[in-house]
Amino acid sequence: MQINPADISRAAEVLSALRDEVGKAVVGQREVVDQTLIALVASGHVLIEGVPGLGKTLLARAFAKALSLQYARVQFTPDLMPSDITGHAVLDVKAGSSADLGSLRVIKGPVFTNLLLADEINRAPAKTQASLLEVMQEYQVTLEGQTLPLSRPFMVLATQNPLETEGTYPLPEAQLDRFLFKIEVGYPSLADEAAIVVRTTTAQSGDQLPLAGVQPRLDERNVMALQKMASFIRVDDKVVDYAVRIARATRNWPGIANGSGSRGAIALVRAARAAALLDARDYVTPDDVKKHALPVLRHRVLLSPDAQLEGRKTDELLATMLDSVDAPRL
Repeated sequence: MQINPADISRAAEVLSALRDEVGKAVVGQREVVDQTLIALVASGHVLIEGVPGLGKTLLARAFAKALSLQYARVQFTPDLMPSDITGHAVLDVKAGSSADLGSLRVIKGPVFTNLLLADEINRAPAKTQASLLEVMQEYQVTLEGQTLPLSRPFMVLATQNPLETEGTYPLPEAQLDRFLFKIEVGYPSLADEAAIVVRTTTAQSGDQLPLAGVQPRLDERNVMALQKMASFIRVDDKVVDYAVRIARATRNWPGIANGSGSRGAIALVRAARAAALLDARDYVTPDDVKKHALPVLRHRVLLSPDAQLEGRKTDELLATMLDSVDAPRL
């Protein structure tokens, strides 16, 4: 399918406007905002990690407000049950007949939405986290033997604190693999931090999030159209080969015990397509793949015990590995 260049330009303008709306609440963090945008266009889920107080929840709330989509927020806690997320069934007793015991009625949980904000997702135990496995991969929920499809588009925006933080649980590897990106939010620069303080304290009381200026920019139909357009962005066979070679290189790289599976290469190509659309291009370059390799792969690999003892970092090993994989010339 050939995409009209005018449609490509229009899509890039719409995404730029969405970025600007989020920027009315989120100061700085341009790379983090762009990666979340790319995940939205690529129909992917995002895991945002950072120490408390760096604006992870603000970023998710700003995206929710800038999109005219249904959204729900779940605060993950140690006592959260799977049914609190997916829903449950209750016995609906019919009045007037003692012989009729009634029937089961399904009460849908907060996951039946377009945008699910899973706040501090790693504060819930593995059993509760696993309730999202079917949701994130198959866009459906099975309750009492019934398979209930979710509305599209559907995206999980999850935040988590580093595992060193007290009261956190590691996410299951199967669930981590279902996130398109793991985005790390770092400390802001001096100028950005000063701007954050001004924005959150001027004419605002308490800890209210500065979301008043954010206006909706995209509705359900627009998001679906962008996601479909991104799927038709041209990817040369050499670029696909490059993405596969990057994913395969993680499996034998010194310091990495478990490398990425095929889903890593798939995520690289999906992210590259969305990044090209964001840049108003109808084709993918090798740089699109390499640029997003860290957020795509950092949660799909596991450091070896020796590397952990030596204090090596996942991003450091992945960056070295990326430099060793030859990029194609188109």
